[in-house]
Amino acid sequence: MSNSTPDVARSTNRRAAAARLHNLGTRLLSLAAIQSDRLVNEELARAGTRKWHYAVLATLDEFGSASQAELSSRTGIYRSDMVTVINELAGRDWVERSPNPADRRQNIIVLTERGLRQLPQLDKLLTEVEDEVLAPLTPSQREQLARLLATLVDHHNQKM
Repeated sequence: MSNSTPDVARSTNRRAAAARLHNLGTRLLSLAAIQSDRLVNEELARAGTRKWHYAVLATLDEFGSASQAELSSRTGIYRSDMVTVINELAGRDWVERSPNPADRRQNIIVLTERGLRQLPQLDKLLTEVEDEVLAPLTPSQREQLARLLATLVDHHNQKM
């Protein structure tokens, strides 16, 4: 390993971390995000799906049919990637795509009955992953963490 490549496996042991890294919030946030993302991706892969699939299904369920551009904005999925996600979901009959009657150049994406039936299974899976990731925290600490993370995300989204 080169000197410029961090040893992530060793660096995640807080006791072994250099003092200036031990409580560096941005570093800890990054490490927690890496671990959480890995677990989410692994569990969704076992279920034959991906986190972007869930994001689109959940968004359509909550807000109703939408254009691909609206879905991109609401989920944070790049527009160029949204086409692939919609193709994958349509291939599973979880969504349907049809031309927008008001603008034939635009597609409207609709959640299908099959896609709607998939959501509770994915909700349950992600709740189990969240319980694993947040296991050391009490319920009130989990709520506080969610509020703090939402504050950070909202703050930085305003700058974009």
